[in-house]
Amino acid sequence: MKALDHGNAAMGVFHGRRIAVTGGAGFLGRVVVRKLHERGCTDVTVPRRASCDRSRWDHIEQLFDKYRPHLLLHLAATVDSPAGHRDVAESFYNNVMMTTQLIEASSRHGVEKMICIGSASSYPANAPVPLREQDLFKGLPDAGRAIHGIAKRLPFIQAQAYRRQYGFHGVFLIPTNFYGPGDNFEPKTSYVIASLIRKFVNAVDTGATEIVSGGTGCATRDFIHVEDCAEGIVLALEHYSGGDAVNLGSGIEVPIHELARRIARVTGYTGRIQWDPSYPEGTTRRVLDVARAQKEFGFRARRGLADGLMETVAT
Repeated sequence: MKALDHGNAAMGVFHGRRIAVTGGAGFLGRVVVRKLHERGCTDVTVPRRASCDRSRWDHIEQLFDKYRPHLLLHLAATVDSPAGHRDVAESFYNNVMMTTQLIEASSRHGVEKMICIGSASSYPANAPVPLREQDLFKGLPDAGRAIHGIAKRLPFIQAQAYRRQYGFHGVFLIPTNFYGPGDNFEPKTSYVIASLIRKFVNAVDTGATEIVSGGTGCATRDFIHVEDCAEGIVLALEHYSGGDAVNLGSGIEVPIHELARRIARVTGYTGRIQWDPSYPEGTTRRVLDVARAQKEFGFRARRGLADGLMETVAT
């Protein structure tokens, strides 16, 4: 299957296409669904877990029988918490079963293309940086995220097998840490940017002169604005049908201590930042090689971290 080129181009390449988006009510999914509507898609289904448990085969079959999607975006996941998921077995089971059964059902029901979202935590702990897609299986993920990372690797192998045997067009994307307005700021489940914003805002509100942040601050990460991440996903749906995994990131390596200082400035916090090295930091360096996304479907992250942080804090 080549890039979508059927239908009335003036009305958008998605005109007349039925699209199902699992996780379409989530932080990233809401932005993806909006972008699909902006591109002319008027038939977007967002199955909710209350009525469609993607770990149950009978619910998945009902989804396909009722909505008959031409295209499927699988964004739903059981998200592993930064400090280690207490229900790690349940998380592994849900992530694996959801995706395994959705790929099988998509193949059986003639879905033209399915997008699966992986995780940058799937990369080997000692992989050279920037992280390249061809190194995804050259070792195990960091021990603290290994169970989640391996669960998020498996769909790539399944998609390759189904492509080889059935000609199924499963596309595997690996986004880095995404952030932006509407992020999750819950204390127990928020990730680094949202967690730091919450801490600094609370410190300013309470007049605190010191905050404690986990780790040494020396680890590095690659951050991508949720608008850019969603745009990359939709561009891949429009223009990419290859079997190779594709990274979605900014390609910019940011030390966590630098990130903290930036957030402190944006929030107006002027106190001390104390680092707690007893907190597990995970992989020391993580930044994605983003050349393949640029080459295959013209994606490049456009929103800088400075403006993105201001936007996120403002919400």
